[in-house]
Order: sequence, then structure tokens, then C-alpha cells
Amino acid sequence: MRLGGGLLVALAAAAAGAGWWLLAGLVPAALAAGVSARVPDPGDALVDRVVVAVARLAEVTVYAIAFGAYVFPAHRELAAAAFVVVVTGAGFAAPKIPTIVVRIACALLLAAGLVLVALCVAVTPVATVGGGPQPPDFAGVLVAAVLFLPFLRPGRRENAGWRVLLLGAVAVLAAFAALYQLGAVRLGLSLTSLRDLLSAADADALQPLLTAVAVVATVVPALAAGREIRERAGVRGLAGIGVAAVAAYFLPALPVLVAAGLATVIELLLGVRARRYSGARE
Repeated sequence: MRLGGGLLVALAAAAAGAGWWLLAGLVPAALAAGVSARVPDPGDALVDRVVVAVARLAEVTVYAIAFGAYVFPAHRELAAAAFVVVVTGAGFAAPKIPTIVVRIACALLLAAGLVLVALCVAVTPVATVGGGPQPPDFAGVLVAAVLFLPFLRPGRRENAGWRVLLLGAVAVLAAFAALYQLGAVRLGLSLTSLRDLLSAADADALQPLLTAVAVVATVVPALAAGREIRERAGVRGLAGIGVAAVAAYFLPALPVLVAAGLATVIELLLGVRARRYSGARE
């Protein structure tokens, strides 16, 4: 579920830094996401709770920026800040989202993604400047992996390996289709590159559908993140939601994506530590 909201902005950010090598960055991101499904959640120590809350707040900020850019582009900053307060606040106060709702949303997003990929591959792209692969950029590959890691993590541990494999495959297909149709330079230029992608594929009639997809892809995971923030931070999480709203208003997407990725890496390391500690006690 996280992947849909992340792709809206992470593709452009990763393409700007890594070009075609963002495809290589998806490999370590998927491997790390698979590892995260095999280690326990961080414990209840203060540092563990803070790291998890920060990771979820950073993800929410990414969803908010995507929501504002795709749904209310004329008032992007204000819409992003309001999204954090309203949607994440609702998730903070509401019970868990029913599983059937999550499954339906995932199915809709998967179908929309496959349609977009098919359109991009079916239409011959125009010539693009610097559109081909460049020499290896290991720093760019690492950055791309960090940007995508939070959104490749499976939401549940049941069949987590298959879930990560599916998410990774969808991310690779979407990234390849976008790079094929727009080229790395054009893809990395705009926060709303997926709108340019539809235009390049002669599918402007689907722009309203993309708006609806953006709403589903951002609202549902933000609601779930709000609930997790409450579980980890309690009432103090409300202050974090306020900070995230300010960040969504003032910050561009890239530093927020980096913050989300680094917080997820630390969260994974804390999970590994918890596993080792549990094994030592046994």
C-alpha cells in the first residue's frame, strides 16, 4: 500500500539523482525490505519508539506532498499541510482500517499501475535528451535505494517474501516504463512527472483517473501511519503531526524522502538489535 504513494514522487527524485541506474537501486531496496520482514519490530525503549514515529511521520509527509502536488496543484503547500493534519489526525484517532478496504485499495492501485505501464510501453517515445543509460553512479544507486526502501516494506508479515517480490516487480516495471517514455532527465525534472508520463503516452484523458489514484494511494497509508504513530508515541504524537504539517508546507520532496529512508534504515537496524538481544537471552 505504501508503494503507490511513494511512487508518485520517489520516481522523479530518484531519476534526478541516479538516472537509469535507479533501476539498480531498487534491488538493494527490495533486499533490505525483505530483511525487514524477517526481523522483529523495534522494542519499547524510548529510542525505538521515537525512531518508528519519526519514520512514519516522514512517510506521511511524503504522502502529503504527493497529495498536494497531484490533487491540488494550485495550492500544493496548503493542501499538503492540511492533509497531514486531517488525514493523519483521523488515522491517529480512528481504529484500524478494515483489511478488506486495504485489499481493495491495493488491487485498484495495482490495476492502475499495470495500465500505466502498458500505455507507456505501447507508445513509442519521442527522442529524449540524455535518455540513455549513463556510466555507473554508485552514490546515485545508494540514494535511490534509500528513497524507495520505506515504500517497499510489506505492510504485514504473512507471506512477506512474496509481497516484497511483488512490490519490487511493480516498482521496476513502473520505473522502466517512466524512464522509457520520458527519459531520465525529463522524468527527474517535475514533482508530478506521472502527469507528464500520461501526456507523453497520449493518455491525457486518464488525468482525472490519476488524480483519483493519487487520493487513494496517499490517504489509505497515511491513515495507517497515523494509527502507528499513536501506538508508538501516544498523545505526544500529536506534536509530531504538527511538525510534519510544517515540513509538508515548507520542504521539497527530496529531503523528506531521504529522511524517511534513513529513519527506515535505523528502524531496521533496531529490529536486528532486538532480534540479537532476544537470541542472547534465550
